Amino acid sequence: MDLDARPTGIPGCLELRPREISDHRGAFIKTFREDRFRALGLPTDWAEQYYSESRPGVLRGLHLQLPPFDHGKLVHCMRGHVVDVVVDLRKGSPAEGQAARVELSAETRNMLYVPNGLAHGFCTTDVPATVLYCATTVHAPDFEAGIRWDSLAVAWPLSAPTLSARDARLPPLSAFESPFVFDPDAQAIATP
Repeated sequence: MDLDARPTGIPGCLELRPREISDHRGAFIKTFREDRFRALGLPTDWAEQYYSESRPGVLRGLHLQLPPFDHGKLVHCMRGHVVDVVVDLRKGSPAEGQAARVELSAETRNMLYVPNGLAHGFCTTDVPATVLYCATTVHAPDFEAGIRWDSLAVAWPLSAPTLSARDARLPPLSAFESPFVFDPDAQAIATP
């Protein structure tokens, strides 16, 4: 499996671009192969998979789960395109408090691996989008958390997105008490 792994500026967070095989019938894209993920230091044991569908102008996030149900996620945009954002909430991380932005689309077929300790969110712009997630732990509603989308310097493409009631009430980054501590050994991603 050819997989182009690109750093995002946040330790352990990678943009992944699988190889596409195309012919007159369409395309074939392999999004996961255990040995290749393991060689990159990425998880290979997914506990849950789900997807969301969003109308244009929607922003979801910035979400995370708290320990002991914190999780890493592999995120794909299967239809449309989204502006995907992660924020490093791990104390002691070289990127603590910083955000990375990656555009994911069905056309480019790229994915984003989001390690534990990062908040994650995305927004749609002019077309609907379907986003698929693989997570290393199951959803635990009592351990949901997040930070407000507009409480840090991120160049979102929308100034007044459609939010859920929950997302509108999330605390700003400055008020979030992070339980996460950066572990450089756990973030030892192989050189792409």
